[in-house]
Amino acid sequence: MSSATGSAAEERAPAAAAPRGRTRSAYPRYVAGKLGGAVVSLFAVLVTSFFLFRLIPGDPVKFMTGGRPVSAEQLAVYKEEFGLDLPLWEQFTDYCGKALTGDLGTSYQFHAPVVDKITEALPNTLLLTGTAFVLYTALGAFLGTRSAWRNGGLGDRLNTGLALTLYSIPSFWLGLLLIIVLSVGVDPIPGLFPTGGMESGREEGLAHVLDVAHHLVLPVVTLVAVEYGQTLLVTRSALLDEMGSDYLTTARAKGLRDDLVRRRHAVPNALLPTVTLVFVNLGRTVAGVILVETVFSWPGLGGLFYQALSVPDLPLVQGLFFVFAAAVILMNTLADLLYPMLDPRVGR
Repeated sequence: MSSATGSAAEERAPAAAAPRGRTRSAYPRYVAGKLGGAVVSLFAVLVTSFFLFRLIPGDPVKFMTGGRPVSAEQLAVYKEEFGLDLPLWEQFTDYCGKALTGDLGTSYQFHAPVVDKITEALPNTLLLTGTAFVLYTALGAFLGTRSAWRNGGLGDRLNTGLALTLYSIPSFWLGLLLIIVLSVGVDPIPGLFPTGGMESGREEGLAHVLDVAHHLVLPVVTLVAVEYGQTLLVTRSALLDEMGSDYLTTARAKGLRDDLVRRRHAVPNALLPTVTLVFVNLGRTVAGVILVETVFSWPGLGGLFYQALSVPDLPLVQGLFFVFAAAVILMNTLADLLYPMLDPRVGR
């Protein structure tokens, strides 16, 4: 009998060990799948950016000539210089080949490499949208947590009502309203802030830092007002889903204070949707907000994109579109890779 029992145990042992082995090998497959999906998405963006912007009406060659009459020979020289005389399929293969080496082409209007123009404008965008990102993420997560924990109360109703109202307002309209009220001034409110730009151009040292901060106030306020509501609503919804769980009831039964139950138990388990949103918004930080940068004449990637789109400056538009999309794809992939650390059930 004992030998039969031992044989049965030996037969069951591999079967019991198999799920653990599969669990250990599941995460590398999960990571490989996410990275593969990111690569496919980047290639799709590369293809889309090439063909999509060729549908924009406008002749870049006419822009390069300044609208003045030119001979057919001069037009041919311009087209040959920028590769516009080649068949479309050849332009596409040339574009893809150069993009893989980091060469996004040469801007028609600036006559400079697209990568150089993006590198030049990127710090300005990161300053604006990065500052706003930190503020609206912290504000939205804090207010969302407080609203969910006091669900149905006056504070919850005021918070969610204001968040929904501001989230529904177009950012460019709110920006223009702030310029009229706080920059131009409306009696009895004087004009307190610059109407646009990033600096006055006359200060140095600490005065220059304060000048940039002064120009930064209205664009940041616009972005925070419009964007914080999304983080608030997502955090509130995720936390409300967790509040009825048995483990919270158990934690309270053990005598833990509500504040500790919220911080140590409820909030960490409601993080996944908020983490997704944070990483998506972090990707958008690189893209900036085109309308806000345009309204406030902020010299970042968003304003550069609007300027290139009006020509159309095809290499610059394509390059910016690819960078914007690549940033979002990269942040989404990082969020996917972070999930298993927050919730071990993901990726198993």
